[in-house]
Amino acid sequence: MITKAFIHEYGNGKIESEYVIVKNILESKGIVCKLFTSKTLQRNQLNIDRNTLIVGNHPIIETVFKRIKYDYINNSYPKSLQKYLKRNVWESSLESLFQESLQSNIHSIFIKPKVKTKLFTGFVINSNSDLFSLEKLSKKTKIYCSEKVNWLSEFRVFVINSKIVGIKNYAGNPEININLKEVETVIQNFENSTEKTAAYGIDFGVLDNGETAFIEWNDGFALGSYNLDDELYTNLLIARWNEILEICFNDYY
Repeated sequence: MITKAFIHEYGNGKIESEYVIVKNILESKGIVCKLFTSKTLQRNQLNIDRNTLIVGNHPIIETVFKRIKYDYINNSYPKSLQKYLKRNVWESSLESLFQESLQSNIHSIFIKPKVKTKLFTGFVINSNSDLFSLEKLSKKTKIYCSEKVNWLSEFRVFVINSKIVGIKNYAGNPEININLKEVETVIQNFENSTEKTAAYGIDFGVLDNGETAFIEWNDGFALGSYNLDDELYTNLLIARWNEILEICFNDYY
């Protein structure tokens, strides 16, 4: 049971607007909230126990994972969901990509980081010159590659304990809706797999041929709200964090 929370701040009490929402909801429930900076975390000055919620972005939470010895592997495309992608997606590395560029012109490929999700923002490579922005990164960097497709609309579906609690449009035409039956089928398949988690966001889009396709899966520990109801958003973070704490502190509780 969460009894206190540490919420990341940039300094002087400046925090993300979504974290303000979470802080207000938590405090309304009588949960004590304290702000912390990246430096505080780096100095290992946070007392994290079985009842402590941590609210922060991906780099912050990934650092916390190291502190609590949680073995986390980012997986945007769970095996149980790959058949719903409706496009080719494969794993590669920057080294392979640069080698390929020496032999031919790379184009119409979407790439994003595989492990460090915020290392760079995913983008479409239209020509070899687009690789210049990646030259300073390690060539060993693992990436996801995908054939370029045309999305008419994109939505995030929020799930807590196997139940859809919200659907929010974040790109494209909001009037072009995803096929809810297809969405429910995909989520049920995930829920029946060993990959499922207590809470997450799963993105779907409508392709230019009218089909609904799975875009990517997003873990629930550091997730944008896209204006999801404040309490539902807070509950989503808590549900996933409780699951992580149970795994990490199971030997002691």
